[in-house]
Amino acid sequence: MANGRITVRKAQAGDVAALKQVLRETFEGTWLPHITQASAQRYVETDLGGRYVEESWPEFTIAEINNEIAGLIHWRGDFIEAVHVRASHQGQGVGGKLLSHAEQAIRAAGYRRVRLETDTFNERAQNVYKALGYVEKDRYPDDEWDSGFTTVLFEKRLG
Repeated sequence: MANGRITVRKAQAGDVAALKQVLRETFEGTWLPHITQASAQRYVETDLGGRYVEESWPEFTIAEINNEIAGLIHWRGDFIEAVHVRASHQGQGVGGKLLSHAEQAIRAAGYRRVRLETDTFNERAQNVYKALGYVEKDRYPDDEWDSGFTTVLFEKRLG
């Protein structure tokens, strides 16, 4: 378990630099080993992660451990757009805490299900989602990375 307590809060403007770092770390650790060189170059040159943070940070919820951002989650409607947990905090319950928080908010907004995606190579994420009650609903080509991936759609019914 984490050395400190996991706290969850809305992102603030002062978090933007740290949020960009979280996305940079998860890109390098999770995606970079699997995507094509052209996709990696496009991601870096267009600062895709940085632009995403700048545009969407007001909608982010973050998890902190000992006043350090350990992860983030972003959802719209019943769809979780992004879940990122720093490698140094994986396996400490951060992802589960963020997902639980999002599920509660999504349920409170009147939705009866929550959906999210990952790619087939990301077995760690798939295992986390399954352990938390998510069920695979579909598979389709991933057009985001242009690397021949297959996207897996997961869904969880909210009681």
